[in-house]
Parts: sequence; structure tokens; C-alpha cells
Amino acid sequence: MKLSVIGTGYVGLVAAAVFADYGNDVLCADIDAGKIDSIKAGKLPIFEPGLEPLVEHNIQAGRLRFTTSNAEAAVHGDVIFLAVGTPTAADGSADLSYLYQAASEIGRHITRPTIIVDKSTVPVGTAERIARIVGEQTRVPFTVVSNPEFLKEGAAVDDFMHPDRVIVGTDDPHAREVLHRLYQPFCRTSDRILFMDARSAELTKYACNAYLAARISFMNDMANLADALGADVELVRRGMGSDPRIGNKFLYPGVGYGGSCFPKDIRALLTTAREFGHSLEIVASAERINEAQKLVIVRKLRQRLGSDLAGKTFTVWGLSFKPNTDDVREAPALKIVRTLVGDGARLRLHDPEAGKNFIANLSPHVAASCTLAADPYDAAEGAHALILATEWREYRSPDFERLKRIMAGTHLFDGRNQWDRQHVEALGFEYAGIGR
Repeated sequence: MKLSVIGTGYVGLVAAAVFADYGNDVLCADIDAGKIDSIKAGKLPIFEPGLEPLVEHNIQAGRLRFTTSNAEAAVHGDVIFLAVGTPTAADGSADLSYLYQAASEIGRHITRPTIIVDKSTVPVGTAERIARIVGEQTRVPFTVVSNPEFLKEGAAVDDFMHPDRVIVGTDDPHAREVLHRLYQPFCRTSDRILFMDARSAELTKYACNAYLAARISFMNDMANLADALGADVELVRRGMGSDPRIGNKFLYPGVGYGGSCFPKDIRALLTTAREFGHSLEIVASAERINEAQKLVIVRKLRQRLGSDLAGKTFTVWGLSFKPNTDDVREAPALKIVRTLVGDGARLRLHDPEAGKNFIANLSPHVAASCTLAADPYDAAEGAHALILATEWREYRSPDFERLKRIMAGTHLFDGRNQWDRQHVEALGFEYAGIGR
């Protein structure tokens, strides 16, 4: 098919590359000329495992092209995917201005019957609003479809190629047939394409993220209780996860969730609920618990080392909000570092991919108290304590004997429960995990 994708973020760039890899003729557009020039030069604006060679291969094959013109993309595609950002506005709602701007441009330039697919995460009713905006600009027949994404950063390419489900929100028979044909190659072993109305599709995306966030916050709440009771939340987690009614996914306690999806989507969902006079108490509690959980390591550190942290040096391993991404949006490490610098401490930081993005998200005052190291052991040199904030693979089995030699202190704060407490304590470390 001839496809256009508006947006080159995590969703748009992955969708464009994978659709092209499956034989489609894809034109990907972004109004940010710097991004497009960078992609054409072989440097992607995001880090996502497996994406760079996929983009390069399909550019060379002639199936994937890039432009800064949404008008050109509108003319090219029989199916046009909207994958632009919907950031959080000041009032907590989703800012849809970029989406509506793209929809208006599409409406002005489509020349033949077109299927417009909203792949951005949006409040319920957005597909109808997009249809009105496009309809104000054209008399050419078109259909607006809701097709929310369910990609995990760090595994987005594989998730797109092997989806758990594909949700398509439309009542139009032709659009259903086209989208089924487009996605069928990804679902050959079983038909996991679910059709529903657009409003239900939009709510499904928010409901999924809210439920997963609530599971994480529930386990963090249990972990804090386990600390108070002297129980081990890791054993509790295994006991819970062995119940098939519960399962073991998203039951891992830690220092809270971050990223571009959960925090933003939960705020937008809560805003939508308030607009319709409904209070989502469980979702609201999940958000409150998560924000408090981002400082659980700081509270433990103050308990162990005292409230006066001025002049002390701490190391943070892991700055991205999760492994296998350079995305630091709402990363727990941001709150940890800002708080410790506010206490007068100096920070030595390391992350395999997200270091530069992390420093760029700090104020000049906070950044001045931070040193970004190229090697995790260089970051740990002379530290009074080591904090694990993100469970990158290379941190899971470090050389603890080497750490013991180079650190000035003996405190390990395991924010992701990755390390064997008995092993590190036998080496002379003082260990503190989450709920352990």
C-alpha cells in the first residue's frame, strides 16, 4: 500500500520503518527539518534497539522516504497515519494542537478517497474532532480511524512486528477491510485484530495504561509495607504472580514508573473523567503513590547516612526511565538527582544511552553538581553510596569486589531489586532494596 506517516517519534518512526519492511511504499513526514536531515544522514533522533538498521535498509530499498512537507505526505498516502505528539498541557489534559494542525493540513491537500488513521494517544472523541477538522477543509471522501499503539520503548520494533493485539476503531466497512489487509501480515498465526467503534478504541488505550500503572503502584505500596513489617516483597511478588488470576507481569516494585506514556496518559484520563463528572479513585491513587515512590531511595539514604548530605558524593547508575531507551521523560532518576543536589550532594552519573539527554533535562544549577561518566566504575569512584535507578543489563552482575575497592562508602541502594542481598553483604556492603 501507499502509506504516509506524520511524525518521526517512537510511534511514527517505528511504524514507518516496519510497514516499509513488509513491502509497503511509505513516506514519513515531520515538520522538524533538523530531524529529517538527521535521519537522512543516518542518525536517528531516538535510540530504539533494531530500529536504525531497519530504517537504513528500507531507505536503500526505496520503500521508505522522508519529507518535511505534510502536504506531500497527504498527496502520497492512500492511508495516512497521524503519529504526532500529544504532550501534557498545563491543566493535565492532552495537548492536541499538533494533531489538529496536521489534520487540517491533510484536509487541505488530499486529492482522492483517503483513510486517516489516528495512532497518537488521545482522549475519547478525538477521532470525531479530527473528522470535523478535515471535513472543514475538503470535499474529498475520507474516513477517520482510531488505531492506538501498544509499543514498549526498548522493544518497539518487535512489538510492532509481533503484536499482542491490533485495535481498530471504525464503523466503516471499507476502512475495516483495508486496515485488516494492512495488519494481517503481522498476525498470520492468529487473527489478533480487534474491531470496535472509535470511542471504545480510544478509551481502551488509556484503560490499559492506567491498569498497568495501578499494578506497579500497588506493588510499590506493598513493598513499603513489607519494609515496615520486616517481610520480603520479592517473595510476596512470587506468591502473587503464581496465581493465574493475577499473573506476574508488572508486579515488580521499584522507584516508580516514568516515560512518555504512563504519566501523561494517566493525567489525561483523570482530566477527561473530571470533565464528565467522574472520579477515578484508583487511578488517582496510583499517580500519587508513584510520585512519592520516586523519592523512596532518597528517604532510605537519609535514614542510613543522616539528613546532612552536604559535601557527600553519590553515584546513580541508570538515568533513562527504563532500560533499552534514551528517553528520560519523567524518569525517577531526575527526581532523585534533583533532590540530592538540593541536599548539597554531588552526583556522579552513568547510563549506557541516556546520559546526554539526562543532563539536558537538568537546570544549569543542578547540572553543575553532576559529573557524567563514560564508564560505570568511573562513576562509582569515591562515592559514599551507589544508587541503581534503572536496571540496564550491564548493571545486573557488576564486579562488587572492584566497587568495594573504589568506593568511599559501603552503601548500595538497589532501586530495582536486582542484586543478591546476602552476596553483597558478605562482601561488606550495606544493602537497601525496595521492600526487602
